[in-house]
Amino acid sequence: MRTHTTVLAAIAIASSTALLLTGCSGSSGGSPSGDASSLTLLDYYSNEPDNGFIQAAVDKCAAELNVTVTREAVPGKDLVQKVLQKASSRTLPDVLMLDNPDVQEIAATGGLSPLSTYDVDTSGFAKGMLDAATYEGEVYGLAPTANTLGLFYNADLLAAQGIAPPTTWAELKDAAAKLTTGDTYGLAFSAIATFEGSWQFLPFMWTNGGDEADLTNPKVAQALQLWVDLVQSGSASSSVVNWGQQDVEDQFEAGKAAMMINGPWQIPSLNASGINWKSVQVPVNEAGQTPVAPLGGEVWTVPVTGDDAKQATAARFVECMSSDDNQLTLATERFTVPTKEALATEYASKVPDMAAFTEQVQNARSRTGELGTGWPTAATQIYTAIQLALTGQASASDAFAKAAQG
Repeated sequence: MRTHTTVLAAIAIASSTALLLTGCSGSSGGSPSGDASSLTLLDYYSNEPDNGFIQAAVDKCAAELNVTVTREAVPGKDLVQKVLQKASSRTLPDVLMLDNPDVQEIAATGGLSPLSTYDVDTSGFAKGMLDAATYEGEVYGLAPTANTLGLFYNADLLAAQGIAPPTTWAELKDAAAKLTTGDTYGLAFSAIATFEGSWQFLPFMWTNGGDEADLTNPKVAQALQLWVDLVQSGSASSSVVNWGQQDVEDQFEAGKAAMMINGPWQIPSLNASGINWKSVQVPVNEAGQTPVAPLGGEVWTVPVTGDDAKQATAARFVECMSSDDNQLTLATERFTVPTKEALATEYASKVPDMAAFTEQVQNARSRTGELGTGWPTAATQIYTAIQLALTGQASASDAFAKAAQG
């Protein structure tokens, strides 16, 4: 989950969105049997090197399908407004990339076409990612790759203390305490009052059996208590309530944190830093539990434009972007994980730095998989409770009930 403004945020304040999207029939100026030799595409891969990687994949699929693709890439913070503008002017693209938590919300408006209409094969994809792209039993998009969270650690610092990479919460607390010295904290994570903070908390909550459908469950409070203990003991900085994930990575690179919770998108920067880093899955509460983390990643969808021929070609394009070859290429280039489970072993052996994340994705969950369009409300309650507990305004056991009260 890279930081950017989501479509959900815009929908929350744009009450007419459903009307805009469902009223877009004919939006590309075509007809039910229009010319399908050209497609338009919108995504938020505007920064390098991602822009170049995605463009190469787009060009490859355009050549395979013998179509011309006009691609528009906007900064992540601008995608929301761009989608709404195009919806209102009836110029939605033929292919639209969405952050995976936004797919169900857009599908609910009737603005996306289900892939089953075009006999797109969705078998073999990681369940969590399919869940994210599914609304009322229909799959609305495919993600070529995914990302998730893991525990990064400075291998030199752990080796100097004779500490093995922690696999349980008890080991994590013990390691963080021993690694805290001078201006270096044992662990850094993001507990900021945004969806980013909620995202970082999910591996601890889900792995422990907590669930967003019942945030007052003691297992959720138990996960929050772990974070409280880490901060109150001084093993993690009290500033975690203000840190985004990039701030966390900055602390780790600067040597001010021996371990951090973060995602594989940080690997290029870590490799350039010269730090001897390693990664493992996020520790579990008790040995034997299965680590469960949230899925990040973008989904390619087919908007309803009113041009049946172009929509059918767009569906073939979406399918091409998630071909085995494209998945392996994009995953290798971008330090993400192929979403087809059969590719996991090959990829992990090819990119050993991604082994822990590749394993994690197999059990990762979609944030919207259970609550669907109700996820933003739960996410807000999660980060609110985290803030209350870490700033001493509520106990871990009371924080979620207090957060639900608003």
